[in-house]
Amino acid sequence: PRGLFATKNIRKGETVFVERPVVSSQFLWNALYNYRACDHCLRALETAEENAQRLLGKSSLVLPYPEQCSIRKDLHQQCPRCQVTYCSAECRQAALEQYHQVLCLGPSRDDPTHPLNKLQEAWRNMHYPPETSSIMLMARMVATVKQAKDKEWWIKAFSQFCSKTANEEEEIVHKLLGDKFKGQLELLRLLFTEALYDEHLSRWFTPEGFRSLFALVGTNGQGIGTSSLSQWVHACDALDLPMLQREELDAFIDQLYKDIEKESGEFLNCEGSGLYVLQSCCNHSCIPNAETSFPENNFLLHLTALEDIEAGEEICISYLDCCQRERSRHSRNKILRENYLFTCSCPKCLAQADDADVTSDEEEEGEGETDDAELEDEMTDV
Repeated sequence: PRGLFATKNIRKGETVFVERPVVSSQFLWNALYNYRACDHCLRALETAEENAQRLLGKSSLVLPYPEQCSIRKDLHQQCPRCQVTYCSAECRQAALEQYHQVLCLGPSRDDPTHPLNKLQEAWRNMHYPPETSSIMLMARMVATVKQAKDKEWWIKAFSQFCSKTANEEEEIVHKLLGDKFKGQLELLRLLFTEALYDEHLSRWFTPEGFRSLFALVGTNGQGIGTSSLSQWVHACDALDLPMLQREELDAFIDQLYKDIEKESGEFLNCEGSGLYVLQSCCNHSCIPNAETSFPENNFLLHLTALEDIEAGEEICISYLDCCQRERSRHSRNKILRENYLFTCSCPKCLAQADDADVTSDEEEEGEGETDDAELEDEMTDV
């Protein structure tokens, strides 16, 4: 919608920018999978070895080159009142100053009748993994404004994110909650109001305002994935090793990932979402010239050029994953319409404009080449 354009020539592989979120939150289901991440920056709190042991279900596993793990457990701190854990004193202080004074449950952390706990439980019962958003991202938006001295500055900061029409908001809410729970938005609003109502934000608590807030998070929320194991692997990749040791290490890592996938499936990261001002300005392309990543194992978003970008050229990312981008134009646009409410007109889509309006699955069924298992895998990708 708005677009982000290069102000100078950018070379392939160059970092376009590094951005901190206006607000972020980890997903509520992380705890079910025993993921432990900093409650502020989402940095994984377990070491790479602990991460691999948990995912593999094998406490005896020992990783080589343990010094390549960057996790510093001696720096971890907890909120003295509610025992929420942070990766450092800096994160604990940053959370306290921005939103945690409002959201700290104190001794009520395990009290199911506390309004915030009721809100979180209701969300868990409506929004199952793989999660795409979190009610706590909205809660942190409200708490940030409630704690702020300059409330209008923060309200303005949140208002700059892409907004939708009333009908589009309804579609986004429907998509996030699904057919089964689309009528539960009013219950969420009442619980949200009970837990967090603030006079300065009274509009956010009306039915229309809450729907808009919900749609804002659903439209602009950027997924965040952090992993101490992944960071250890990247560090090992950069090691200058003799050929034999390099081959042994690569074989060990390849086998480790195969074993983990067999044991734990795809839920490997600590996950959450955040609102990023610059990233939210980036339009979609099915042939993007930039991509987002989280190489620092925390919420800092890196945008990296996938090819040379000239000054004045638009910087585009893909809202689809790699597998989805390889599907037919009709399949890609079906996903984009359902999730983002637009039809793509990037060069790839324009070049394929005369292709048949069938999904990739339909094409393959017509050719009789796809068995049921493969179709199931493809549906999982979507």
